[in-house]
Amino acid sequence: MLSRKKQKTTAEAEQYELLENAQKRIKQKKRLFSHFVIFLIGSVFLILINKILKYGESYDWFIWGITLWAFLFVIHAFNVFVTQKFMGKDWERRQRELLVNKQKKRISEIQKEIETDFPLSSINKKKEI
Repeated sequence: MLSRKKQKTTAEAEQYELLENAQKRIKQKKRLFSHFVIFLIGSVFLILINKILKYGESYDWFIWGITLWAFLFVIHAFNVFVTQKFMGKDWERRQRELLVNKQKKRISEIQKEIETDFPLSSINKKKEI
């Protein structure tokens, strides 16, 4: 009664979780945008090295480097926009519940096996004798 600490309600906990998820998504999108900017600058740099500095002038090797980097950027974008939608917090929660239920089921099966193999009443009878 005298303490000034408030108990967190479930609504506050849910709001906190939503805020935390939003911050995580913002950080992912920010990293993707940074990756894109670095990709553009790096691509220009590779072209300059090949064309202006004439390093490997006989062959346009920068095309392969940019293509590989673009492929990695597409994978990163796919992870941020597609994978996270399907495998977000809701998916994690469902998977966690599924695994917990499987574990509980397995534990109950093991307990039934133990009870049938070693019934408690027979152990008590042996102790009495």
